[in-house]
Order: sequence, then C-alpha cells, then structure tokens
Amino acid sequence: MALPLPPWRPLIRAAQQREGRSPAARWLQLATVALDGTPRVRTLVFRGWGGPDQVDLLTDARSAKAPELERQPAVELCWLMPKAKQQFRLRGRWQPGSEVVAAERQRHWQQLSSSGRALWAWPAPGRPWLPSDCFVEELPAEAAIPEHFQLLRLQIERVEQLDLGQHPHLRLSWCREQQWRPLRLRP
Repeated sequence: MALPLPPWRPLIRAAQQREGRSPAARWLQLATVALDGTPRVRTLVFRGWGGPDQVDLLTDARSAKAPELERQPAVELCWLMPKAKQQFRLRGRWQPGSEVVAAERQRHWQQLSSSGRALWAWPAPGRPWLPSDCFVEELPAEAAIPEHFQLLRLQIERVEQLDLGQHPHLRLSWCREQQWRPLRLRP
C-alpha cells in the first residue's frame, strides 16, 4: 500500500506548475558541511521523488559533496520558485545506497538525455583544467553507468514554505515526527 503524500508535496507541485517551463522549477540549492566545517551550497537539478518524503538528486561521487555527505549526512535544500513567489526549505538526511537505490540509479541513468549522460564521462569536477581534458558531448543509453554516477536520495524530515505572494508573507512548517501537521510561523 502506497503511503499518503505529505501535505507540502501538492504545494511544491503547484508552485512548479506556476513556474511553467522555467528551469527554476527544477533547480534547487543543496547545503552541506565541508570537511573543514565550513558551509557549502551548490545548485542541483531535482530528479524526482523517491517516495512520499524522499527527494532524488544526482551527483558525481568524485565531487566534494561525496565525502561531505559521508561525514555529515544532514542537509538542507532551498527551492526558490520566483514566478510562483514560493520558497521551500527541506531539511533531511542523505540515505546511503541500498538495493532499491541501486535499481533507481539505473532508472535515473536511462532517463537522462545522451548529453546529460555525457557529463559523467567528463574529467573529475573541481580539479584544475588541463589542455588534454576531453569533454564528451553525448553518451548513449546503453553505455555502462560510471561508478561515480551517484543517486542522492534524501529523506526529508522538516519542510518550511514561505509564500512571498501574500502580505504579510505566509510561513508554514511541517515536521515528519509531528506526522506532517502544519504549524504557522511568523514570517
């Protein structure tokens, strides 16, 4: 039996729909803690829901995110949808691989465009640029999945919505341990 959707999921979907075809509907920022204890934020592409309260993202395991998440799996996502005038902050934890995640990793690989798959054939990110670097433009679906192609499945534990279209702004919060009951907060 499928679990019911948390009440914040339809709000995110409605905001995405108001964004239309804008890339902002899929771009979100991931905050992690670097190995030296300082904060890091980067933009990732929303790849779908792994469950009612699980977000799927993709990353290159050769990037700095991988050791950061292994050391500190707690993260926060900030998803600003400017046309919809909505901001969602989703706090949770990275869920390391399992058989389910392995199968989902394969599905996500197949769903990428050939140019999207090509990114994982590029040299390791964040390293110095070399004149010999080769940047593949396309990679077919039947290409082997690189080891560093990583599915980040995040288990969401808390969500905050800030509706910037109202005055005063509407701010709501939901916590998993509170069975996702809404709590109105001061903006």
